[in-house]
Amino acid sequence: MTDPYEKCPVYENETYLLRLVEATDAPDLLLVYSDKQAVPLFNSDNCNGDDFHYTTLERMQKAIEFWLWEYGRKGFVRWTIIDKTIQQAVGTIELFNRKSEDYFNNCGLLRLDLRSDHEEEAVISEILSLILAPAFELFDCQMIATKVPPLARARKSALTKYGFTDSEQKLMGGHDHKCYGDYSVLQKPSSPEI
Repeated sequence: MTDPYEKCPVYENETYLLRLVEATDAPDLLLVYSDKQAVPLFNSDNCNGDDFHYTTLERMQKAIEFWLWEYGRKGFVRWTIIDKTIQQAVGTIELFNRKSEDYFNNCGLLRLDLRSDHEEEAVISEILSLILAPAFELFDCQMIATKVPPLARARKSALTKYGFTDSEQKLMGGHDHKCYGDYSVLQKPSSPEI
């Protein structure tokens, strides 16, 4: 499989397109990251205090610059999620192989940020259908973990359908050494299909 940091893969179906974030996504993504209903569902664990609530185009542009810088140094891949029916970016999805001293070592950590009008079970399921199967090989991991805040009912339902289960384990922050909870995990399936 291709190294995602050498050539970022593109995934799509009839409705959604996932491709590496671009500077030109800033106006659309500002609608996501300024959405007060969406922000509480974002995973900002271990992100140096950033809550991902951006209210200016300049701040959104800086975030994208940082994401592309991290991609360049092989820190993580952040894809823009484009809803092809409205030709707009409606969120992002981040993945990387997490190296740590805790349970979540060598784990594909997935962060999904969606505009609140797309935070629906069917939408989340469709987006996950594009990324989950290749993620295990792409990031050479045996498990994928994602944060599911208690109020994220649609997200929880979509993840459960894919086999994610709640983890009692806490994620230990590398920067702040805090313990973070509310993670669901999916073990790599024995068959290639998810």
